[in-house]
Amino acid sequence: LEAARAQLAPSGVLRAAINMSNILLVTGGREAGAEPQGVAPSMAAEIAARLGVRPKLVPFAHPNLICDAANQDAWDIGLVGADPARAQHIDFTPAYCEIQATYMVQASSSATLADIDRPGARIAVKGGGAYDLWLTRHLRHAELVRAETLDASYEVFTSQQLDALAGLRPKLLSDLEKAPGQYKIVDGHFMAVQQAVGSVKQRDGGAAGHDFLRQFIEEAKASGFVQE
Repeated sequence: LEAARAQLAPSGVLRAAINMSNILLVTGGREAGAEPQGVAPSMAAEIAARLGVRPKLVPFAHPNLICDAANQDAWDIGLVGADPARAQHIDFTPAYCEIQATYMVQASSSATLADIDRPGARIAVKGGGAYDLWLTRHLRHAELVRAETLDASYEVFTSQQLDALAGLRPKLLSDLEKAPGQYKIVDGHFMAVQQAVGSVKQRDGGAAGHDFLRQFIEEAKASGFVQE
């Protein structure tokens, strides 16, 4: 435990980066001065308690900003979707939950998941997210039209009448309510974001902190803590 504490919280405070754009894992605290609530903040608090240190939440507007700050000494752990591109600088635990990513299309569309990636198709997406990284690697024909925020990607999709909007299922379900009957979500999902806990790779190769986090996640899943 001492070695893990020395790696993860050498100052006696565990700085936990959380993604404020994830409406499933951060369910409150978006008002000025409010403390973030939800699964991710609770996980961070429990990890700090296990380490015997004080937690400090470090909110980021988007997940790519968390990953971009990995080598800037801005956080000690990051609760964010794991991805091979991000793993260049971050050690990730196994996933503690998965969030499906799929497409929204016009209600009149007959497109299936397999139909979306076709020549000439244009897909709106919030740039920098785990599903954007996945689509970038896997799409062969369709063009990605990136926006800076989740709401902006919806606006791009609707205003430019694009073929599809890529996103996490919970957010797309809420977007459906903005224009009832006009859009629908295709069956299935093209990937599932692996929500995990990351720590910055140690220059000396030390793994005590990562091993501690990995064990914590396995225990949290086995005990049902994640579902609480």
